[in-house]
Amino acid sequence: MQAAIKKIIKEQGSVYADTNRWAALQARIDQLNPSKVFVLVDANTQEHCLPYFKEQLSDGLRFELLAIPAGEEHKTIATCLTVWQQLSDRGADRKSLIINLGGGMVTDLGGFVGCTYRRGIRFINVPTTLLAMVDASVGGKTGVDLGVLKNQIGVIRLPEAVIVDPAFLDTLPVDEYRSGMAEVIKHGCISTKNYTLEAFKINKEHRGKQLDLIWESIVLKDKIISEDPLEHGIRKALNFGHTLGHAIESYRLSSPLPSLLHGEAIAIGMILELFISVQLQGFPQAELDMISQHVVALYGKNDFSAEAIDRIIELLIHDKKNSHGKVLFVLLENYGAPHLDQTVNYRNL
Repeated sequence: MQAAIKKIIKEQGSVYADTNRWAALQARIDQLNPSKVFVLVDANTQEHCLPYFKEQLSDGLRFELLAIPAGEEHKTIATCLTVWQQLSDRGADRKSLIINLGGGMVTDLGGFVGCTYRRGIRFINVPTTLLAMVDASVGGKTGVDLGVLKNQIGVIRLPEAVIVDPAFLDTLPVDEYRSGMAEVIKHGCISTKNYTLEAFKINKEHRGKQLDLIWESIVLKDKIISEDPLEHGIRKALNFGHTLGHAIESYRLSSPLPSLLHGEAIAIGMILELFISVQLQGFPQAELDMISQHVVALYGKNDFSAEAIDRIIELLIHDKKNSHGKVLFVLLENYGAPHLDQTVNYRNL
């Protein structure tokens, strides 16, 4: 795929990943003509990503910086209150613009702040992690956690634009890069075996191939979201691995054990949901074995005590996809063949 066509352009939510990405950002800002521009960063992106971001902007663009602490534990309403107050104190009005420069925590929280401040101001996402590039910054999901429960508070609204620059990936620690790979692998499982196998081959050193894979993930997600923007049907397939994955992530946030990165938890969730898929949907056992081997090589193996399993099952009842008191899963019959809204008697598996 040629770099010159790596852009999805819509009235809203345009994604730019070609060599003109930064010119596209400037053009979009000019078009929006905001009264003020704010850039939201966390402690990590302020140190590692903001200097590069500034280098890409035209000298005439002035912005005010909004800084929040780094880490999932700060993806809360309390942090939103701080940002809302800063916006108010600095005279942000309904024509202001927020640029979210960061990973999924920043784009999720910054998008939610933008959707709710003065009943909605415009925002642009500049993802700086692999996870945010292929998942969190694209598709319009915004929100924050409620205690240890993931993404319980939020709305769906597309950003004005998303700017994807793989140069930011050079700033990522290896574990954060691996975390993002889980969402790429997920996209493979719900699309094709070939894409899944390509995902297992990619690492930070494969810059050209890496961008192609990122772009294929974005195109896949965009196609699904275009068909079902509000998640009434096929968009639910993007939740594969997340029912158990989010419960595991929440459990580790609330336990004495070290927390897991989002992708690490989702990787575990995918393997467990593929195991259930083998039992209930006939997903090929050989494919589960192959995927498990690659996932364990990437993320290591996690064991859970009986007490931990009971707690994870309890947390499943809080999953935001549930309906009418039922825990709903995405299960696969094969690559690209998801079964949505599946109930599982998981205690008997």
